[in-house]
Amino acid sequence: MDSFSPDPPSSLSLDSVADSLKNQSFREQGDDHINKENKNKNVKLSLEDLNWDHSFVRELPGDAQSDSIPRQVLHACYTKVFPSAEVENPELVVWSDSVADLLDLDHKEFERPDFPIIFSGASPLAGAVPYAQCYGGHQFGTWAGQLGDGRAITLGEILNSRLERWELQLKGAGKTPYSRSADGLAVLRSSIREFLCSEAMHFLGIPTTRALCLVTTGKLVTRDMFYDGNPKEEPGAIVCRVVQSFLRFGSFQIHSSRGEEDLGIVRALADYAIRHHFPHIENISKSESLSFITGDDDQLVVDLTSNKYAAWIVEIAERTASLVARWQGVGFTHGVLNTDNMSILGLTIDYGPFGFLDAFDPSYTPNTTDLPGRRYCFGNQPDICLWNITQFASSLMAARLISDKEANYAMERYGTKFMDEYQAIMSRKLGLQKYSKQLVTKLLNNLAVDKVDYTNFFRSLSKIKADPDIPEDQLLVPLKAVLLDIGKERKEAWGSWVQFYIKELVSSGISDEERKTSMDSVNPKYVLRNYLCQSAIDAAELGDFGEVRRLLKVMERPYDEQPGMEKYARLPPAWAYRPGVCMLSCSS
Repeated sequence: MDSFSPDPPSSLSLDSVADSLKNQSFREQGDDHINKENKNKNVKLSLEDLNWDHSFVRELPGDAQSDSIPRQVLHACYTKVFPSAEVENPELVVWSDSVADLLDLDHKEFERPDFPIIFSGASPLAGAVPYAQCYGGHQFGTWAGQLGDGRAITLGEILNSRLERWELQLKGAGKTPYSRSADGLAVLRSSIREFLCSEAMHFLGIPTTRALCLVTTGKLVTRDMFYDGNPKEEPGAIVCRVVQSFLRFGSFQIHSSRGEEDLGIVRALADYAIRHHFPHIENISKSESLSFITGDDDQLVVDLTSNKYAAWIVEIAERTASLVARWQGVGFTHGVLNTDNMSILGLTIDYGPFGFLDAFDPSYTPNTTDLPGRRYCFGNQPDICLWNITQFASSLMAARLISDKEANYAMERYGTKFMDEYQAIMSRKLGLQKYSKQLVTKLLNNLAVDKVDYTNFFRSLSKIKADPDIPEDQLLVPLKAVLLDIGKERKEAWGSWVQFYIKELVSSGISDEERKTSMDSVNPKYVLRNYLCQSAIDAAELGDFGEVRRLLKVMERPYDEQPGMEKYARLPPAWAYRPGVCMLSCSS
Protein backbone atom coordinates (compact mmCIF):
# COMPACT_ATOMS: atom_id res chain seq x y z
CA MET A 1 0.00 0.00 0.00
CA ASP A 2 2.73 2.45 0.90
CA SER A 3 4.48 1.63 -2.36
CA PHE A 4 1.44 2.87 -4.32
CA SER A 5 2.35 6.49 -4.91
CA PRO A 6 1.89 7.87 -8.44
CA ASP A 7 3.52 11.25 -8.90
CA PRO A 8 1.04 13.91 -7.79
CA PRO A 9 0.10 16.59 -10.32
CA SER A 10 0.50 20.25 -9.53
CA SER A 11 -3.18 20.79 -8.86
CA LEU A 12 -5.96 21.21 -6.36
CA SER A 13 -8.58 18.53 -5.75
CA LEU A 14 -11.89 18.81 -7.54
CA ASP A 15 -13.49 18.04 -4.15
CA SER A 16 -13.16 21.65 -3.03
CA VAL A 17 -14.95 22.90 -6.13
CA ALA A 18 -17.74 20.35 -5.83
CA ASP A 19 -18.18 21.05 -2.13
CA SER A 20 -18.32 24.78 -2.70
CA LEU A 21 -21.00 24.38 -5.37
CA LYS A 22 -23.05 22.08 -3.14
CA ASN A 23 -22.74 24.47 -0.18
CA GLN A 24 -23.70 27.38 -2.40
CA SER A 25 -26.89 25.63 -3.48
CA PHE A 26 -27.76 24.83 0.14
CA ARG A 27 -27.23 28.44 1.18
CA GLU A 28 -29.43 29.67 -1.64
CA GLN A 29 -32.30 27.54 -0.39
CA GLY A 30 -31.94 29.14 3.02
CA ASP A 31 -34.43 28.71 5.83
CA ASP A 32 -37.12 27.32 3.53
CA HIS A 33 -34.93 24.29 2.85
CA ILE A 34 -34.27 23.74 6.57
CA ASN A 35 -37.94 24.07 7.41
CA LYS A 36 -38.86 21.62 4.66
CA GLU A 37 -36.38 19.07 6.01
CA ASN A 38 -37.73 19.41 9.53
CA LYS A 39 -41.30 19.16 8.25
CA ASN A 40 -40.57 15.98 6.29
CA LYS A 41 -38.81 14.11 9.08
CA ASN A 42 -42.13 12.65 10.13
CA VAL A 43 -43.23 11.50 6.67
CA LYS A 44 -44.24 7.82 6.89
CA LEU A 45 -45.62 6.21 3.76
CA SER A 46 -47.24 2.92 2.87
CA LEU A 47 -45.87 0.89 -0.04
CA GLU A 48 -48.74 2.16 -2.19
CA ASP A 49 -47.85 5.80 -1.46
CA LEU A 50 -44.14 5.68 -2.42
CA ASN A 51 -43.17 8.42 -4.87
CA TRP A 52 -41.87 6.71 -8.01
CA ASP A 53 -39.84 8.40 -10.72
CA HIS A 54 -38.61 6.20 -13.56
CA SER A 55 -35.93 8.49 -14.99
CA PHE A 56 -33.67 5.66 -16.21
CA VAL A 57 -36.45 4.12 -18.29
CA ARG A 58 -37.85 7.49 -19.35
CA GLU A 59 -34.62 9.12 -20.50
CA LEU A 60 -32.51 6.29 -21.93
CA PRO A 61 -32.99 3.90 -24.87
CA GLY A 62 -34.59 0.56 -24.02
CA ASP A 63 -34.78 -2.90 -25.55
CA ALA A 64 -37.53 -3.29 -28.16
CA GLN A 65 -38.23 -6.75 -26.76
CA SER A 66 -39.46 -7.50 -23.24
CA ASP A 67 -38.86 -11.24 -22.93
CA SER A 68 -36.31 -13.02 -20.71
CA ILE A 69 -34.76 -15.17 -23.44
CA PRO A 70 -30.93 -15.01 -23.12
CA ARG A 71 -29.60 -12.98 -26.03
CA GLN A 72 -27.44 -10.06 -27.05
CA VAL A 73 -29.34 -6.84 -26.35
CA LEU A 74 -28.22 -4.17 -28.79
CA HIS A 75 -28.57 -0.37 -28.77
CA ALA A 76 -30.30 -0.39 -25.38
CA CYS A 77 -29.49 0.40 -21.73
CA TYR A 78 -32.14 -1.89 -20.27
CA THR A 79 -34.84 -4.48 -20.92
CA LYS A 80 -38.25 -4.31 -19.28
CA VAL A 81 -38.75 -7.64 -17.54
CA PHE A 82 -40.86 -8.83 -14.62
CA PRO A 83 -39.70 -10.88 -11.61
CA SER A 84 -40.31 -14.56 -12.29
CA ALA A 85 -38.82 -16.51 -9.37
CA GLU A 86 -41.06 -19.32 -8.18
CA VAL A 87 -42.42 -18.55 -4.71
CA GLU A 88 -44.22 -20.62 -2.11
CA ASN A 89 -45.08 -19.12 1.30
CA PRO A 90 -42.24 -16.56 1.35
CA GLU A 91 -41.00 -15.36 4.74
CA LEU A 92 -39.40 -12.10 5.85
CA VAL A 93 -35.95 -12.97 7.25
CA VAL A 94 -34.56 -9.53 8.14
CA TRP A 95 -35.13 -5.87 7.35
CA SER A 96 -33.49 -2.47 7.88
CA ASP A 97 -35.42 0.28 9.61
CA SER A 98 -32.79 2.86 8.63
CA VAL A 99 -33.19 2.02 4.93
CA ALA A 100 -36.96 2.30 5.30
CA ASP A 101 -36.33 5.81 6.63
CA LEU A 102 -34.43 6.68 3.43
CA LEU A 103 -37.59 5.86 1.50
CA ASP A 104 -39.98 7.50 4.02
CA LEU A 105 -41.45 4.01 4.43
CA ASP A 106 -43.44 3.39 7.59
CA HIS A 107 -41.80 0.64 9.67
CA LYS A 108 -45.22 -0.91 10.18
CA GLU A 109 -45.17 -1.93 6.52
CA PHE A 110 -42.75 -4.73 7.43
CA GLU A 111 -45.59 -6.29 9.45
CA ARG A 112 -47.92 -6.56 6.46
CA PRO A 113 -48.83 -10.17 5.63
CA ASP A 114 -48.26 -9.46 1.93
CA PHE A 115 -44.86 -7.79 2.44
CA PRO A 116 -42.84 -10.98 1.78
CA ILE A 117 -45.01 -11.72 -1.27
CA ILE A 118 -44.38 -8.27 -2.74
CA PHE A 119 -40.62 -8.34 -2.12
CA SER A 120 -40.26 -11.83 -3.54
CA GLY A 121 -41.62 -10.38 -6.77
CA ALA A 122 -44.64 -12.68 -6.69
CA SER A 123 -47.00 -9.72 -6.37
CA PRO A 124 -46.29 -6.44 -8.19
CA LEU A 125 -45.34 -3.38 -6.18
CA ALA A 126 -47.72 -0.56 -7.09
CA GLY A 127 -46.01 2.02 -9.28
CA ALA A 128 -42.97 -0.09 -10.19
CA VAL A 129 -41.69 -0.43 -13.78
CA PRO A 130 -39.29 -3.39 -13.56
CA TYR A 131 -36.24 -3.71 -15.80
CA ALA A 132 -32.80 -5.31 -16.02
CA GLN A 133 -29.80 -3.20 -16.95
CA CYS A 134 -27.46 -3.98 -19.86
CA TYR A 135 -23.73 -3.71 -19.19
CA GLY A 136 -20.44 -5.41 -19.97
CA GLY A 137 -17.13 -5.67 -18.19
CA HIS A 138 -13.61 -6.91 -17.78
CA GLN A 139 -13.57 -10.05 -15.63
CA PHE A 140 -10.17 -10.91 -14.14
CA GLY A 141 -8.57 -8.55 -16.65
CA THR A 142 -10.24 -10.02 -19.76
CA TRP A 143 -13.04 -8.38 -21.72
CA ALA A 144 -16.15 -10.53 -21.23
CA GLY A 145 -18.58 -8.72 -23.53
CA GLN A 146 -22.23 -8.41 -22.53
CA LEU A 147 -22.99 -9.30 -18.91
CA GLY A 148 -25.90 -7.31 -17.48
CA ASP A 149 -28.36 -7.93 -14.65
CA GLY A 150 -28.57 -11.70 -14.89
CA ARG A 151 -30.46 -12.18 -11.63
CA ALA A 152 -31.28 -8.64 -10.53
CA ILE A 153 -34.41 -6.72 -11.54
CA THR A 154 -34.78 -3.04 -10.72
CA LEU A 155 -38.28 -1.99 -9.69
CA GLY A 156 -37.65 1.71 -10.29
CA GLU A 157 -36.57 4.84 -8.43
CA ILE A 158 -38.14 6.37 -5.34
CA LEU A 159 -37.96 10.11 -4.70
CA ASN A 160 -38.16 10.73 -0.97
CA SER A 161 -39.33 13.86 0.83
CA ARG A 162 -35.79 15.26 0.67
CA LEU A 163 -35.82 14.77 -3.13
CA GLU A 164 -33.18 12.05 -2.87
CA ARG A 165 -33.33 9.38 -5.57
CA TRP A 166 -33.20 5.72 -4.45
CA GLU A 167 -33.28 2.75 -6.79
CA LEU A 168 -34.95 -0.45 -5.55
CA GLN A 169 -33.73 -3.75 -6.97
CA LEU A 170 -34.64 -7.39 -6.31
CA LYS A 171 -31.63 -9.70 -6.50
CA GLY A 172 -32.49 -13.33 -7.24
CA ALA A 173 -35.85 -12.49 -8.82
CA GLY A 174 -35.55 -14.68 -11.92
CA LYS A 175 -34.25 -14.82 -15.46
CA THR A 176 -33.52 -11.84 -17.67
CA PRO A 177 -32.02 -11.60 -21.18
CA TYR A 178 -28.66 -11.23 -19.40
CA SER A 179 -28.87 -14.49 -17.42
CA ARG A 180 -26.94 -16.47 -20.07
CA SER A 181 -27.12 -20.12 -18.98
CA ALA A 182 -27.97 -19.33 -15.33
CA ASP A 183 -31.36 -19.48 -13.61
CA GLY A 184 -31.50 -15.89 -12.35
CA LEU A 185 -32.03 -17.02 -8.76
CA ALA A 186 -30.16 -16.56 -5.48
CA VAL A 187 -29.80 -18.72 -2.39
CA LEU A 188 -30.30 -17.83 1.26
CA ARG A 189 -26.60 -18.24 2.01
CA SER A 190 -25.39 -15.55 -0.41
CA SER A 191 -28.41 -13.34 0.24
CA ILE A 192 -27.73 -13.17 3.98
CA ARG A 193 -24.12 -12.26 3.28
CA GLU A 194 -25.14 -9.49 0.87
CA PHE A 195 -27.81 -8.07 3.18
CA LEU A 196 -25.60 -8.02 6.27
CA CYS A 197 -22.49 -6.68 4.56
CA SER A 198 -24.40 -3.89 2.81
CA GLU A 199 -25.61 -2.66 6.17
CA ALA A 200 -22.39 -3.39 8.08
CA MET A 201 -20.34 -1.36 5.59
CA HIS A 202 -22.73 1.57 5.85
CA PHE A 203 -22.42 1.70 9.63
CA LEU A 204 -18.63 1.47 9.34
CA GLY A 205 -18.87 4.70 7.35
CA ILE A 206 -17.94 3.18 3.99
CA PRO A 207 -19.96 4.18 0.89
CA THR A 208 -22.10 1.23 -0.17
CA THR A 209 -25.35 -0.05 -1.54
CA ARG A 210 -27.95 -0.65 1.15
CA ALA A 211 -30.49 -3.42 1.74
CA LEU A 212 -34.14 -2.92 2.66
CA CYS A 213 -35.15 -6.52 3.28
CA LEU A 214 -34.47 -10.19 2.67
CA VAL A 215 -37.16 -12.79 2.06
CA THR A 216 -37.05 -16.53 1.47
CA THR A 217 -38.88 -17.81 -1.60
CA GLY A 218 -39.95 -21.10 -0.03
CA LYS A 219 -38.40 -22.95 -2.98
CA LEU A 220 -35.10 -24.80 -3.32
CA VAL A 221 -32.33 -23.74 -5.69
CA THR A 222 -29.59 -26.06 -6.96
CA ARG A 223 -26.05 -24.77 -6.56
CA ASP A 224 -22.57 -26.26 -7.03
CA MET A 225 -20.79 -24.05 -4.50
CA PHE A 226 -17.26 -25.21 -5.31
CA TYR A 227 -17.78 -26.02 -9.01
CA ASP A 228 -16.59 -29.55 -8.22
CA GLY A 229 -19.48 -31.52 -9.67
CA ASN A 230 -21.31 -31.86 -6.35
CA PRO A 231 -24.40 -29.64 -6.56
CA LYS A 232 -26.92 -29.51 -3.76
CA GLU A 233 -30.28 -27.92 -3.12
CA GLU A 234 -30.36 -24.78 -0.96
CA PRO A 235 -33.16 -22.45 0.20
CA GLY A 236 -33.90 -19.70 -2.29
CA ALA A 237 -34.01 -16.03 -1.25
CA ILE A 238 -34.29 -12.49 -2.62
CA VAL A 239 -32.66 -9.29 -1.32
CA CYS A 240 -34.09 -5.86 -2.01
CA ARG A 241 -31.05 -3.68 -2.64
CA VAL A 242 -31.30 0.11 -2.41
CA VAL A 243 -28.89 2.61 -3.96
CA GLN A 244 -28.85 5.99 -5.68
CA SER A 245 -27.91 4.26 -8.94
CA PHE A 246 -26.53 0.92 -10.09
CA LEU A 247 -24.65 2.50 -13.01
CA ARG A 248 -21.27 0.81 -13.32
CA PHE A 249 -18.11 1.24 -15.35
CA GLY A 250 -19.40 -1.64 -17.46
CA SER A 251 -22.62 0.26 -18.23
CA PHE A 252 -20.52 2.51 -20.46
CA GLN A 253 -18.03 -0.10 -21.63
CA ILE A 254 -20.64 -2.30 -23.34
CA HIS A 255 -21.77 0.50 -25.65
CA SER A 256 -18.30 1.82 -26.47
CA SER A 257 -17.27 -1.74 -27.37
CA ARG A 258 -20.00 -2.03 -30.00
CA GLY A 259 -18.67 0.56 -32.38
CA GLU A 260 -19.67 3.92 -33.79
CA GLU A 261 -23.39 3.19 -33.82
CA ASP A 262 -23.57 2.94 -30.01
CA LEU A 263 -21.18 5.75 -29.04
CA GLY A 264 -24.14 8.11 -28.76
CA ILE A 265 -25.48 5.92 -25.97
CA VAL A 266 -22.25 6.43 -24.02
CA ARG A 267 -22.82 10.19 -24.22
CA ALA A 268 -26.51 9.82 -23.31
CA LEU A 269 -25.59 7.70 -20.26
CA ALA A 270 -22.94 10.22 -19.20
CA ASP A 271 -25.39 13.11 -19.56
CA TYR A 272 -27.99 11.17 -17.57
CA ALA A 273 -25.52 10.36 -14.78
CA ILE A 274 -24.29 13.95 -14.52
CA ARG A 275 -27.81 15.39 -14.59
CA HIS A 276 -29.17 13.15 -11.83
CA HIS A 277 -26.15 12.16 -9.73
CA PHE A 278 -23.48 14.85 -10.30
CA PRO A 279 -25.62 17.99 -10.79
CA HIS A 280 -22.90 20.28 -9.42
CA ILE A 281 -20.78 19.43 -12.47
CA GLU A 282 -23.42 20.95 -14.77
CA ASN A 283 -22.71 24.26 -13.02
CA ILE A 284 -18.95 23.95 -12.81
CA SER A 285 -18.38 26.53 -15.55
CA LYS A 286 -19.88 29.16 -13.23
CA SER A 287 -16.98 28.74 -10.83
CA GLU A 288 -13.45 30.01 -11.25
CA SER A 289 -11.42 28.45 -14.04
CA LEU A 290 -9.94 25.06 -13.15
CA SER A 291 -6.87 24.71 -15.32
CA PHE A 292 -4.06 22.35 -14.38
CA ILE A 293 -0.64 21.79 -15.90
CA THR A 294 -0.12 18.04 -16.20
CA GLY A 295 3.53 17.93 -17.31
CA ASP A 296 6.67 19.91 -18.10
CA ASP A 297 5.25 21.04 -21.44
CA ASP A 298 3.09 24.14 -21.03
CA GLN A 299 0.77 22.72 -23.70
CA LEU A 300 -0.24 19.86 -21.40
CA VAL A 301 -3.11 21.66 -19.69
CA VAL A 302 -6.44 20.30 -18.51
CA ASP A 303 -9.26 22.81 -18.06
CA LEU A 304 -12.10 21.13 -16.20
CA THR A 305 -14.47 24.04 -16.83
CA SER A 306 -14.30 23.55 -20.59
CA ASN A 307 -15.38 19.88 -20.55
CA LYS A 308 -17.91 18.60 -18.03
CA TYR A 309 -17.01 15.00 -18.90
CA ALA A 310 -13.41 15.61 -17.86
CA ALA A 311 -14.57 17.07 -14.56
CA TRP A 312 -16.87 14.08 -14.19
CA ILE A 313 -14.25 11.38 -14.65
CA VAL A 314 -11.91 13.21 -12.30
CA GLU A 315 -14.59 13.11 -9.62
CA ILE A 316 -15.32 9.44 -10.30
CA ALA A 317 -11.60 8.67 -10.02
CA GLU A 318 -11.35 10.56 -6.74
CA ARG A 319 -14.48 8.95 -5.29
CA THR A 320 -13.12 5.53 -6.21
CA ALA A 321 -9.74 6.30 -4.67
CA SER A 322 -11.41 7.47 -1.47
CA LEU A 323 -13.51 4.29 -1.35
CA VAL A 324 -10.50 2.00 -1.77
CA ALA A 325 -8.56 3.89 0.90
CA ARG A 326 -11.43 3.22 3.30
CA TRP A 327 -11.43 -0.47 2.37
CA GLN A 328 -7.72 -0.66 3.10
CA GLY A 329 -8.17 1.19 6.38
CA VAL A 330 -10.81 -1.18 7.72
CA GLY A 331 -9.25 -4.34 6.28
CA PHE A 332 -12.00 -5.15 3.75
CA THR A 333 -11.37 -7.24 0.64
CA HIS A 334 -14.04 -7.09 -2.05
CA GLY A 335 -12.99 -10.25 -3.85
CA VAL A 336 -14.37 -9.57 -7.36
CA LEU A 337 -13.21 -6.18 -8.62
CA ASN A 338 -14.29 -6.69 -12.21
CA THR A 339 -15.22 -3.49 -14.04
CA ASP A 340 -18.89 -4.51 -13.98
CA ASN A 341 -18.67 -4.46 -10.16
CA MET A 342 -17.38 -0.86 -10.01
CA SER A 343 -19.86 1.93 -9.23
CA ILE A 344 -19.56 5.32 -10.91
CA LEU A 345 -20.74 6.81 -7.60
CA GLY A 346 -17.77 5.43 -5.66
CA LEU A 347 -19.87 2.88 -3.77
CA THR A 348 -19.16 -0.69 -2.72
CA ILE A 349 -21.47 -2.85 -4.83
CA ASP A 350 -22.10 -6.55 -5.52
CA TYR A 351 -21.12 -8.45 -2.40
CA GLY A 352 -19.96 -11.93 -3.35
CA PRO A 353 -16.87 -13.57 -1.83
CA PHE A 354 -15.90 -10.61 0.38
CA GLY A 355 -13.85 -10.85 3.56
CA PHE A 356 -12.46 -8.76 6.38
CA LEU A 357 -8.87 -9.42 7.35
CA ASP A 358 -8.54 -11.72 10.32
CA ALA A 359 -4.90 -12.76 10.22
CA PHE A 360 -3.24 -9.84 8.44
CA ASP A 361 -2.03 -10.91 5.00
CA PRO A 362 -1.74 -8.50 2.05
CA SER A 363 -2.12 -11.46 -0.33
CA TYR A 364 -5.44 -12.53 1.20
CA THR A 365 -8.27 -13.16 -1.23
CA PRO A 366 -11.70 -14.49 -0.18
CA ASN A 367 -12.38 -15.67 -3.75
CA THR A 368 -11.50 -19.26 -4.72
CA THR A 369 -11.66 -18.26 -8.40
CA ASP A 370 -8.96 -15.66 -7.70
CA LEU A 371 -6.51 -18.07 -6.07
CA PRO A 372 -4.19 -18.78 -9.02
CA GLY A 373 -3.05 -15.17 -9.47
CA ARG A 374 -4.62 -13.39 -6.49
CA ARG A 375 -5.44 -10.48 -8.79
CA TYR A 376 -8.04 -9.17 -6.37
CA CYS A 377 -6.21 -9.77 -3.10
CA PHE A 378 -6.27 -7.14 -0.34
CA GLY A 379 -2.92 -5.58 -1.20
CA ASN A 380 -3.75 -5.27 -4.91
CA GLN A 381 -7.04 -3.39 -4.53
CA PRO A 382 -5.61 0.14 -5.03
CA ASP A 383 -3.81 -0.81 -8.24
CA ILE A 384 -6.69 -2.87 -9.61
CA CYS A 385 -9.18 -0.04 -9.13
CA LEU A 386 -6.80 2.28 -10.97
CA TRP A 387 -6.68 -0.26 -13.81
CA ASN A 388 -10.48 -0.32 -13.81
CA ILE A 389 -10.63 3.48 -13.98
CA THR A 390 -8.32 3.28 -16.99
CA GLN A 391 -10.76 0.95 -18.77
CA PHE A 392 -13.66 3.26 -17.95
CA ALA A 393 -11.70 6.25 -19.27
CA SER A 394 -11.03 4.34 -22.49
CA SER A 395 -14.78 4.04 -23.05
CA LEU A 396 -15.23 7.79 -22.65
CA MET A 397 -12.31 8.46 -24.99
CA ALA A 398 -13.81 6.10 -27.59
CA ALA A 399 -17.00 8.18 -27.43
CA ARG A 400 -14.86 11.32 -27.81
CA LEU A 401 -16.06 12.72 -24.48
CA ILE A 402 -12.57 13.18 -23.02
CA SER A 403 -9.04 13.45 -24.41
CA ASP A 404 -6.09 11.27 -23.52
CA LYS A 405 -4.55 14.02 -21.41
CA GLU A 406 -7.83 14.45 -19.51
CA ALA A 407 -7.89 10.70 -18.92
CA ASN A 408 -4.29 10.76 -17.72
CA TYR A 409 -5.10 13.61 -15.38
CA ALA A 410 -7.91 11.55 -13.84
CA MET A 411 -5.42 8.72 -13.27
CA GLU A 412 -3.05 11.13 -11.53
CA ARG A 413 -5.86 12.44 -9.37
CA TYR A 414 -6.74 8.87 -8.39
CA GLY A 415 -3.19 8.25 -7.17
CA THR A 416 -2.94 11.50 -5.26
CA LYS A 417 -6.38 11.14 -3.71
CA PHE A 418 -5.74 7.56 -2.64
CA MET A 419 -2.48 8.38 -0.89
CA ASP A 420 -3.93 11.47 0.79
CA GLU A 421 -6.95 9.54 2.06
CA TYR A 422 -5.04 6.41 3.03
CA GLN A 423 -2.40 8.34 4.98
CA ALA A 424 -5.09 10.36 6.78
CA ILE A 425 -7.00 7.18 7.67
CA MET A 426 -3.92 5.38 8.98
CA SER A 427 -2.92 8.44 11.00
CA ARG A 428 -6.36 8.52 12.63
CA LYS A 429 -6.23 4.78 13.31
CA LEU A 430 -2.91 5.31 15.11
CA GLY A 431 -4.13 8.38 16.97
CA LEU A 432 -1.52 10.61 15.33
CA GLN A 433 -1.89 14.07 13.90
CA LYS A 434 0.49 13.46 11.01
CA TYR A 435 1.42 10.43 8.95
CA SER A 436 4.61 8.50 9.64
CA LYS A 437 5.51 6.29 6.70
CA GLN A 438 8.27 4.55 8.62
CA LEU A 439 5.97 3.74 11.54
CA VAL A 440 3.18 2.40 9.29
CA THR A 441 5.54 0.37 7.09
CA LYS A 442 7.12 -1.33 10.11
CA LEU A 443 3.69 -1.95 11.63
CA LEU A 444 2.27 -3.59 8.49
CA ASN A 445 5.38 -5.75 8.19
CA ASN A 446 5.04 -6.90 11.80
CA LEU A 447 1.34 -7.61 11.36
CA ALA A 448 2.06 -9.71 8.27
CA VAL A 449 4.92 -11.68 9.84
CA ASP A 450 2.86 -12.70 12.86
CA LYS A 451 -0.51 -12.92 11.06
CA VAL A 452 -2.07 -10.63 13.68
CA ASP A 453 -5.82 -10.02 13.71
CA TYR A 454 -6.17 -6.64 11.98
CA THR A 455 -9.40 -5.43 13.61
CA ASN A 456 -8.59 -6.47 17.18
CA PHE A 457 -5.03 -5.13 16.97
CA PHE A 458 -6.09 -1.59 16.12
CA ARG A 459 -8.86 -1.68 18.70
CA SER A 460 -6.29 -2.70 21.36
CA LEU A 461 -3.79 -0.07 20.28
CA SER A 462 -5.69 2.72 22.04
CA LYS A 463 -4.74 1.13 25.38
CA ILE A 464 -1.08 2.09 24.95
CA LYS A 465 -0.04 5.09 27.06
CA ALA A 466 2.12 7.93 25.80
CA ASP A 467 4.73 7.24 28.49
CA PRO A 468 8.37 6.86 27.34
CA ASP A 469 9.35 5.51 30.77
CA ILE A 470 7.33 2.29 30.53
CA PRO A 471 9.70 -0.64 31.35
CA GLU A 472 10.62 -2.80 28.36
CA ASP A 473 8.99 -5.87 29.87
CA GLN A 474 5.70 -3.96 30.14
CA LEU A 475 5.58 -2.52 26.60
CA LEU A 476 3.46 -5.30 25.12
CA VAL A 477 1.03 -5.74 28.01
CA PRO A 478 -1.76 -3.69 26.32
CA LEU A 479 -1.39 -5.91 23.23
CA LYS A 480 -1.13 -9.30 24.93
CA ALA A 481 -4.62 -10.32 23.76
CA VAL A 482 -3.69 -9.85 20.08
CA LEU A 483 0.02 -10.78 19.96
CA LEU A 484 -0.39 -14.50 20.49
CA ASP A 485 2.22 -17.27 20.37
CA ILE A 486 5.17 -15.07 19.40
CA GLY A 487 8.72 -15.94 20.41
CA LYS A 488 11.46 -13.83 21.96
CA GLU A 489 12.74 -12.42 18.68
CA ARG A 490 9.29 -11.28 17.61
CA LYS A 491 8.58 -9.80 21.04
CA GLU A 492 11.73 -7.72 20.63
CA ALA A 493 10.59 -6.57 17.19
CA TRP A 494 7.19 -5.55 18.55
CA GLY A 495 8.75 -3.91 21.60
CA SER A 496 10.95 -1.82 19.30
CA TRP A 497 7.91 -0.76 17.28
CA VAL A 498 5.91 0.16 20.41
CA GLN A 499 8.79 2.33 21.65
CA PHE A 500 8.87 4.08 18.27
CA TYR A 501 5.08 4.50 18.44
CA ILE A 502 5.18 5.95 21.96
CA LYS A 503 7.70 8.58 20.81
CA GLU A 504 5.27 9.60 18.07
CA LEU A 505 2.42 9.75 20.60
CA VAL A 506 4.43 11.94 22.97
CA SER A 507 5.28 14.38 20.19
CA SER A 508 1.61 14.66 19.21
CA GLY A 509 0.76 16.13 22.62
CA ILE A 510 -2.72 14.54 22.82
CA SER A 511 -3.86 13.17 26.17
CA ASP A 512 -4.28 9.40 26.49
CA GLU A 513 -7.99 9.75 27.22
CA GLU A 514 -8.68 12.02 24.26
CA ARG A 515 -6.65 9.82 21.95
CA LYS A 516 -8.42 6.63 23.08
CA THR A 517 -11.82 8.17 22.42
CA SER A 518 -10.69 9.32 18.98
CA MET A 519 -9.08 5.98 18.07
CA ASP A 520 -12.05 3.92 19.22
CA SER A 521 -14.28 6.02 16.98
CA VAL A 522 -12.33 4.95 13.86
CA ASN A 523 -11.14 1.46 14.83
CA PRO A 524 -14.20 -0.79 14.97
CA LYS A 525 -14.62 -3.45 17.60
CA TYR A 526 -17.03 -5.40 15.41
CA VAL A 527 -16.73 -6.24 11.71
CA LEU A 528 -18.70 -8.77 9.69
CA ARG A 529 -16.29 -11.67 9.85
CA ASN A 530 -17.12 -14.55 7.54
CA TYR A 531 -17.58 -17.03 10.36
CA LEU A 532 -20.20 -14.77 11.96
CA CYS A 533 -22.09 -14.76 8.68
CA GLN A 534 -21.84 -18.53 8.48
CA SER A 535 -23.22 -19.04 11.99
CA ALA A 536 -26.22 -16.89 11.09
CA ILE A 537 -26.63 -18.75 7.78
CA ASP A 538 -26.54 -22.16 9.46
CA ALA A 539 -29.34 -21.13 11.86
CA ALA A 540 -31.39 -19.48 9.11
CA GLU A 541 -31.24 -22.56 6.90
CA LEU A 542 -32.90 -24.41 9.79
CA GLY A 543 -35.62 -21.75 9.97
CA ASP A 544 -34.20 -19.66 12.84
CA PHE A 545 -33.69 -16.06 11.67
CA GLY A 546 -32.88 -14.70 15.14
CA GLU A 547 -29.11 -14.77 14.70
CA VAL A 548 -29.29 -12.86 11.41
CA ARG A 549 -31.27 -10.14 13.14
CA ARG A 550 -28.96 -10.06 16.20
CA LEU A 551 -25.92 -9.82 13.98
CA LEU A 552 -27.47 -6.89 12.11
CA LYS A 553 -28.04 -5.04 15.39
CA VAL A 554 -24.42 -5.59 16.44
CA MET A 555 -23.11 -4.38 13.08
CA GLU A 556 -25.23 -1.23 13.30
CA ARG A 557 -22.96 -0.07 16.18
CA PRO A 558 -19.48 -1.31 15.19
CA TYR A 559 -17.54 1.30 17.18
CA ASP A 560 -19.42 0.85 20.47
CA GLU A 561 -18.34 -1.57 23.20
CA GLN A 562 -21.82 -3.17 23.40
CA PRO A 563 -21.51 -5.04 26.73
CA GLY A 564 -22.71 -8.62 26.42
CA MET A 565 -21.90 -8.79 22.71
CA GLU A 566 -18.15 -9.44 23.10
CA LYS A 567 -18.41 -12.86 21.47
CA TYR A 568 -18.97 -11.11 18.13
CA ALA A 569 -15.45 -9.63 18.36
CA ARG A 570 -13.69 -12.93 19.00
CA LEU A 571 -11.04 -14.46 16.76
CA PRO A 572 -12.38 -16.99 14.26
CA PRO A 573 -12.62 -20.59 15.53
CA ALA A 574 -10.77 -23.38 13.73
CA TRP A 575 -13.82 -24.33 11.65
CA ALA A 576 -13.93 -20.81 10.19
CA TYR A 577 -10.97 -21.61 7.92
CA ARG A 578 -12.70 -24.35 5.97
CA PRO A 579 -13.68 -23.70 2.33
CA GLY A 580 -17.14 -22.22 2.03
CA VAL A 581 -16.61 -20.04 5.11
CA CYS A 582 -13.35 -18.13 4.74
CA MET A 583 -13.36 -18.42 0.94
CA LEU A 584 -16.16 -18.65 -1.59
CA SER A 585 -16.52 -18.80 -5.35
CA CYS A 586 -17.50 -15.86 -7.56
CA SER A 587 -21.13 -16.87 -7.95
CA SER A 588 -23.77 -18.59 -5.88
